Amino acid sequence: QVQLVESGGGLVQAGGSLRLSCAASGRIFNTRVMGWFRQAPGKEREFVAKLSRYGGTTVYAESVKDRFTISRDNAKNMVYLRMNNLKPEDTAVYYCASSAVWGRRREDYDYWGQGTQVTVSS
Repeated sequence: QVQLVESGGGLVQAGGSLRLSCAASGRIFNTRVMGWFRQAPGKEREFVAKLSRYGGTTVYAESVKDRFTISRDNAKNMVYLRMNNLKPEDTAVYYCASSAVWGRRREDYDYWGQGTQVTVSS
């Protein structure tokens, strides 16, 4: 069992930065792939980034590559998403998620946080 709680969202101007945090509980945290997804109003939830169990491998959506960085601290049961050069189209609710497999589909992830709102003004 893994429980996830996101924080760090907010309102930021275009070009600004935010760091999202995801606090995880559960003994199996460091055996799980961790990912970030986002959902904008009226759109499907989409993959943003994922990170392997020990942080050695990352994958990003093309739209955020070179701007976002996913990381984890297994000693603290934390996952982070550093977002730089934010754009209005990054506005969405961001979700932390956990998976037992190396996937990027929504259905690959079986534990989800409640989400945190990120709003980027132009």
